[in-house]
Amino acid sequence: MCRQFIPRAVSLFAAIALLAAAGEAMAGSGDFEKPITVDAKSQFIDGKKKKSVFKDDVKITQGSLIIAADEVEAIASDGEGKEIFIARGKPASYSQTLDDGAKVKASANEIRYEVAKQLISLQGDAKIQQDTSMVQGDSITYDMSKEQLLATGGESNSNGRVTTVFRPDTVKELKEDNKSSDRNENEGN
Repeated sequence: MCRQFIPRAVSLFAAIALLAAAGEAMAGSGDFEKPITVDAKSQFIDGKKKKSVFKDDVKITQGSLIIAADEVEAIASDGEGKEIFIARGKPASYSQTLDDGAKVKASANEIRYEVAKQLISLQGDAKIQQDTSMVQGDSITYDMSKEQLLATGGESNSNGRVTTVFRPDTVKELKEDNKSSDRNENEGN
């Protein structure tokens, strides 16, 4: 498989374009209105600090949203509906089925899910993909409600760069759209 290295500004724009449709479908999804369930082999609760630690084969579900990890720290100190889940694993994974049936998948050493902000942050060998398009870096933050993605490289990842891989079909569709647009402009002159 050939990797394409693109300057950061271009890859950020491309990543936003890549996941814009995903964000639009996610933002309209009923997943965020559903209860959150955490399933694990063991759990420790600190009632005073309003923290829980789940260990061994942990699974968070909220509708079609699924986060799987070796360990999850749940912080509920800001109140109900404002929980923060920090999932750790080698790697931890996230997946969600969008309203249009497409599936978004992500993985990283750490996944932080901020419920109230509808924000997913991936740290350490981070990767997010939809269909066959993929963005990879050391850190990826995806704001589902604003449809914004920020990916940064790190020393451990391809000399500090962000990698974006596009499907050939997507590039072909863009070229065809541009040709059609150019023809329409020339006919109007």
